Amino acid sequence: MGEKSYERGFPVSWEELHRNAKALSWRLIDKGPWKGIIAVTRGGLVPAAIISRELEIRLIDTVCVSTYDHQNQREARVLKGVEGDGEGWLIIDDLVDTGKTAVIVRKMLPKAHFATIYAKPAGRPLVDTFITEVSQDTWIFFPWDVEPQYATPLAKQRNG
Repeated sequence: MGEKSYERGFPVSWEELHRNAKALSWRLIDKGPWKGIIAVTRGGLVPAAIISRELEIRLIDTVCVSTYDHQNQREARVLKGVEGDGEGWLIIDDLVDTGKTAVIVRKMLPKAHFATIYAKPAGRPLVDTFITEVSQDTWIFFPWDVEPQYATPLAKQRNG
């Protein structure tokens, strides 16, 4: 699979991520009760921590799937799975992009409820609940991936 082009960058602050994870918790609270949360690493770890607090869920496991090398997608590899079919469990990830990871996790846990904060059109049908849709050509910069620095104004970026 060739390199994918991302036209837009969408930086997400810690506060925005927390607010969106809390909004996701509101959508999920009445869909339970949940046996526990399965976080998709690494992106699902922080949202899972926030959601587990809001829903008072203490049992958390992980599925570990590797599909990215910075902004380049590559072949997905399952590094760690979980037992069972997922019934009564909540799968949490930060984002569904192309759906490559989601397809793998869905096969592993077909009866789980899959929730993400962000969804792109290609992956959106694979999740049950999400908060914000972004375009397919947008790269989301999560707060754990960036450091504060000067940002060139949009008008100057366009004019070269």
